[in-house]
Amino acid sequence: MTSISQTAGQSLRPSSSSGFFATLAHAAYALFDRLERRSAVKTLNELDDRALRDIGITRSQIEDAVYGQVRTELTRYL
Repeated sequence: MTSISQTAGQSLRPSSSSGFFATLAHAAYALFDRLERRSAVKTLNELDDRALRDIGITRSQIEDAVYGQVRTELTRYL
């Protein structure tokens, strides 16, 4: 038989601070992800058209490739 005990004075509900910190951590991860993707777009924009063609994208497809919106013409290279 399983028994559940509760320390006197402690609530079984999770504290509101844990929700706050989870939201804060999620926002921090989202910010770092956004900054990393912006850096990737900037780096790819600095490449010449020949280098982009070597990796299989055109200049107009840079943001789609970085943000994960792979189009059907790109999937043949995967």
